[in-house]
Amino acid sequence: MLKISEQVTIPSCEIKINAVRSQGAGGQNVNKVATAIHLRFDIKASSLPNSYKENLLKLGDSRISQDGVIVIKAQQFRSQGQNKEDALKRLKDLIKSGSIIKKKRFATKTTKSAKRKRLDKKAKRSQLKALRRKVEYD
Repeated sequence: MLKISEQVTIPSCEIKINAVRSQGAGGQNVNKVATAIHLRFDIKASSLPNSYKENLLKLGDSRISQDGVIVIKAQQFRSQGQNKEDALKRLKDLIKSGSIIKKKRFATKTTKSAKRKRLDKKAKRSQLKALRRKVEYD
């Protein structure tokens, strides 16, 4: 059972975990032992609350397929146990990031004093540059 928050948990039967062989260098051990973990989690078929499901499906994350399946491959560590913990932690973090409700932003107006200061500074800078010009005599 994976605990996301105090109210939300995911049963272990909804998370599919497969051990596969790791990629890359690792000597003879890499050819014999399946230490990498492929984790699959179907969002639509899960027992997550609907708000979590909607937010996760809206995320533009490359780990979420078009079918609504989260696929995580963990192969950072040399042991299968550590990779399994890492994959579950990454799944938990992804689900938590989908549950965060962003504040709605609204436009603000600049104050009159800020506008005045900006124009004064602009005029002062313009005057300084005008003094640097070549002086023409009539």
